[in-house]
Amino acid sequence: MGLIALAVVVVLVLMLVPAAVRIVKEYERGVVFRLGKFAGVRGPGLILLIPYVESMMRMDLRTVTLDVPRQEAITRDNVTVGVNAVVYFRVVNPEDAVIRVENHRLATHQISQTTLRSVLGQSELDELLAQRERINERLQSIIDEHTDPWGVKVSVVEIKDVELPDAMKRAMARQAEAERERRAKIIHADGEYQAAQRLSEAGAIIATEPAALQLRYLQTLTEIGVEKNTTMVFPIPIDLLSPFVTPNRRASDQTGAPST
Repeated sequence: MGLIALAVVVVLVLMLVPAAVRIVKEYERGVVFRLGKFAGVRGPGLILLIPYVESMMRMDLRTVTLDVPRQEAITRDNVTVGVNAVVYFRVVNPEDAVIRVENHRLATHQISQTTLRSVLGQSELDELLAQRERINERLQSIIDEHTDPWGVKVSVVEIKDVELPDAMKRAMARQAEAERERRAKIIHADGEYQAAQRLSEAGAIIATEPAALQLRYLQTLTEIGVEKNTTMVFPIPIDLLSPFVTPNRRASDQTGAPST
């Protein structure tokens, strides 16, 4: 009889120990229920439960990366776009994540999809392409507001890719090309304007200083003379030789004509 009783005790211990002992990891918390009523959050470490009276649900507190699949929406300026995103969230209140929502991951996934379509419908295409950071903040704020009662904190929402129709891509390419041509024409016109200003200033200086014109003429001849295989004939202005001719005339006038 003693052996039978000992065997019964051993069997009961083996049955009760798995139901009474739990080990919760550092990144987990245990939500304990006693006869169906909430009895507290325990962990991490070793947790002892009253067998068949208390039960426990594990809750992971690590950040979860949620991939939101491609969502099609029509923007406020009537452009059909396809957008996918990624959501980072974590459980900050294990009690609410267990009691107030059946599946907090699925609920967060669904609210992320609907919010993404809603925000896209309220935004214009230019805003979606140029102000993506602002849209990410709006998405994060709206989704976090909905998940807060579930004990879930949404920390980051990022739009990964924006797909546009082929016709819109071609229109944007034409717009970008026209913009580049416009800038090139403006730069060219500005260069012509500055060159005209410099030529006007140079002409004013030459008009007041005739010697500057003569120096420029001589410089041009020097540059042309570099090409040895080219023969060019240039008329020499009389004004260029006048400094050499005038002294000779003055000398002749002073000595007078030779007598015969």
